[in-house]
Amino acid sequence: MLKSQKLRKVGVEIDPLRLAAGWDREDLSKPQILIDSTYGDSHPGSFHLDRVVDGIAKGVDAIGAKPAKFTVTDICDGIAQGHDGMNYSLVSREMITNMVEIHALAHPYDGIMLTSSCDKAIPAHLMAAARVDIPMIHVPGGTMSPGREGLTLEKIGTYAAQLERGEITEEEFTEYQNEACPNCGSCQFMGTANTMQVIAEALGLALPGSALAPTQDEILIDFAERAGKQISNLIEADIRPSDILTKKAFENAITLHAAVAGSTNALLHIPAIAYEADIEIDPELFDEIHSQTPYLTNIIPSGEHACEALWYAGGVPAVMEEIKDLLHLDQMTVTGKTLRENLKELKDNGFFEKCRMELEKNYNIKRKEILKTKEDPISKQGAVAVLKGNLAPEGAVVKHSAVAEEMHQHIGPARVFDCEEEAKAAIINKDIKPGDVIFIRYEGPKGTGMPEMFYTTEALASDPELVSTTALITDGRYSGATRGPAIGHVSPEAAEGGPIALVEDGDLIEINIPERKLQIIEVQGNKKGQEISEVLANRRKEWSKPALGAQKGVLAQYSKLATSPMQGGYMK
Repeated sequence: MLKSQKLRKVGVEIDPLRLAAGWDREDLSKPQILIDSTYGDSHPGSFHLDRVVDGIAKGVDAIGAKPAKFTVTDICDGIAQGHDGMNYSLVSREMITNMVEIHALAHPYDGIMLTSSCDKAIPAHLMAAARVDIPMIHVPGGTMSPGREGLTLEKIGTYAAQLERGEITEEEFTEYQNEACPNCGSCQFMGTANTMQVIAEALGLALPGSALAPTQDEILIDFAERAGKQISNLIEADIRPSDILTKKAFENAITLHAAVAGSTNALLHIPAIAYEADIEIDPELFDEIHSQTPYLTNIIPSGEHACEALWYAGGVPAVMEEIKDLLHLDQMTVTGKTLRENLKELKDNGFFEKCRMELEKNYNIKRKEILKTKEDPISKQGAVAVLKGNLAPEGAVVKHSAVAEEMHQHIGPARVFDCEEEAKAAIINKDIKPGDVIFIRYEGPKGTGMPEMFYTTEALASDPELVSTTALITDGRYSGATRGPAIGHVSPEAAEGGPIALVEDGDLIEINIPERKLQIIEVQGNKKGQEISEVLANRRKEWSKPALGAQKGVLAQYSKLATSPMQGGYMK
């Protein structure tokens, strides 16, 4: 017997309450499906999801089940950017996860449909799916079109820095703002939002081909309806997230992350999803898989084209076809079939050929300009490296595909800031010199909630001299749109007394991406080797944790319970 029907017999008030909410007697005996979305007026990544929800509901109705629509809208990192609102970004993932759990388990639902588009909402939904372990499907909310002449939103940060330095006019800047977001969906580049759409499909929790679908194309609603119909098959076969989210599924997801040069924030989200599935993902696994996986997609910010072009090039399935010898093709997915069976079915149905034709029609370019082959990749390795050393004993993350070759090995003096605002001002005011290694610390989960350093990285990226000579290191994190030598997630974080808290201006820092090193190599002008450990030990005796962040409310709760950046920053 379905869970919904069992609990109707236990909860005698369920039926009258459902009837008062617009259900009829026939609905009460149907399979009951929760549709949880992040729909709301919050931002363009969620504003259009009512259409997706209606599409899912239509599919659910078609199979004789009863849909129930719930929502916990998310925040937008772009709107939270540049002020203290960004401190709430990562913790919002935990709150959305908790509310979906409450929705799913406080009421008697037989299956769950989840739809979201953006940075924290998608990982939150996938974490919730693993936690509640009820038959479910995720429907990615699609991607926004680029603006005129290929303008994408992340460039606005660069233009803002140029405006602040007087390099462009207010009128020019306003025009860029007006053109940057022409419609709804996730931001147009391979930032965290689109990376997590790819991850949802790679894990097997979304229908094949559904990630990155253009929101202006009716294909998005078609995917929604198909997913709504498919949920009954999962309920009947009792296929749950725990049947799909195996260690091999996570290895597949990391492999796709490498191939598309995904956001470094995936190193927060994948371990957090895995934790809910009782699977441990070590940072070294990312480094191992990225070192063996070619980077194939010519997509902004590491490449030249907007994300919807990748969907027209065949999307996630086309990337999988190129690297399928690196994937575990026997993994179960929400289709009720394996990854291997899904790819064969798409090929037989002409999916790849239809996409190719659409790409040439919409973009007038060939697929090979968007998606390279394994034999002729953009790079023989994936985009991310995990660095370690006396500065980051537990690790740190860099997206080296977006780092100029000359900065893959760098030695420079530390310039230390205890907040992002001071560091950004120093860059804008030309107080940073070529070769400097900028530190922004006390920005980890236990510091201020692990905000992005986006405007600081954009200020660097907009300075032609600094972007190719200057590095940035933080225990906070970066936008998926970040370019340049930006190293984040340094662990242990400064608020925990990690070595990053002990760095002083003038300490000599070595970054060596090929050798995966991040270390202090000289202090106080001439002390090296063992002497560094002695100096750091003395500094630690004098160090005390500064007053940080909120003293009450959700940020205070998060700072007490959050794990380290390299563990995933989830609340434990």
